[in-house]
Amino acid sequence: MGPTLLPPRANSRDAPTDWGRHGGTAPTLELILMGTLSDPQQKLSEAVSQSSERVAVLLTSYGEVENYKGFIDYNRRASSYIASKFIPIPRWLYPVIARILAVQDWYKWGYEHDHFISPQNQLMEKQRAGIEQHLQEQWGDRIQVFKAFYFCPPFIESVLAEIQQQGFNKLLIYPLLVVNSVFTSSIAVEQVNQAMEHLRQGQSPWLKAVRYIPSFANQPAYIELMAHQVEAKITHELRETFPTQIGIVLAVHGGPAQAQGLLTGAEEGQTLYEQVQAKLINQYPLISIGWINHDTPLMKWSEPDITHAGQNLIQLGAKVVLFKPIGWATDNYETILDVEEAIATLRRQHPELTYVRMECANDDPAFLHMAAAWANPQVAALLSRG
Repeated sequence: MGPTLLPPRANSRDAPTDWGRHGGTAPTLELILMGTLSDPQQKLSEAVSQSSERVAVLLTSYGEVENYKGFIDYNRRASSYIASKFIPIPRWLYPVIARILAVQDWYKWGYEHDHFISPQNQLMEKQRAGIEQHLQEQWGDRIQVFKAFYFCPPFIESVLAEIQQQGFNKLLIYPLLVVNSVFTSSIAVEQVNQAMEHLRQGQSPWLKAVRYIPSFANQPAYIELMAHQVEAKITHELRETFPTQIGIVLAVHGGPAQAQGLLTGAEEGQTLYEQVQAKLINQYPLISIGWINHDTPLMKWSEPDITHAGQNLIQLGAKVVLFKPIGWATDNYETILDVEEAIATLRRQHPELTYVRMECANDDPAFLHMAAAWANPQVAALLSRG
């Protein structure tokens, strides 16, 4: 993928940071953005500056319903693409499962959480606009960024049809989900392939070239940003708490232990956690991974879940428990509702403690800058092809 976007940071064992109540300041936004565009990228840009080719960048994600009437169709699609990969489900059963899950969602979103509406779709539109702005600053209007969702409108097939109608013949598939597995990023390729077959209608392929950006969970810039956001939150809001009494739950999307031989993203999530933890642990030793799981009968999921992770940190003396999702590009019902439910459980057990829920990367300017920079080499490669 793209180059490292942040300047190297000294190993914490060699040069421990000491932000917060003990002096110093957290890294600034300028530090996060330093070195985003490397010389090789600028040379690539110059090499294709005269090209007349155009590239459509397709951001993809799950999407989430904004009208509760969409729950049934959403769950039917999600079951066919995701649940079927780790539980053998007869096709006739999908509509039944979709209705059962829809009732659960109506109850959870509507009753338990006071008519909650997920912000994911709006956040992804901000990401689309921000990434497009950065890319067009370098490539002009030869680049246009589109967004599409797997399980709710706008669907990938309809957006691909729009891309075709606008005359694009080169495509960069860009799943904005963080952890790469058959349950996340690979669904984008699967749906693009299906849509391409529908759009061809027996004709020759209309796309001349396609490239793909895999998970960026292992990108140093993203890992640095996650650590920076935690440190900045503590510096601004929790500086009166002694560092060894701040418990940090780094929340990652869980996965089933077995999924018919398919990769679930659990290994990537574990690696992501370990790399962010390494940035923080010398200053804040109470850090735990916390998996956000889906309750599925007869299935064993990743452990510990976020509630148990918080309980473990409290037993070690945490007076503050901070939840930071690091396995998502945008906030969604999992990073909001599931974390709030875990906090509610812990607060009933330990009402005297402080609990903090942090946001995902969302439309952080540093994240949009680096996300665009990751696309630059792939855009250059597409533009350079005749």
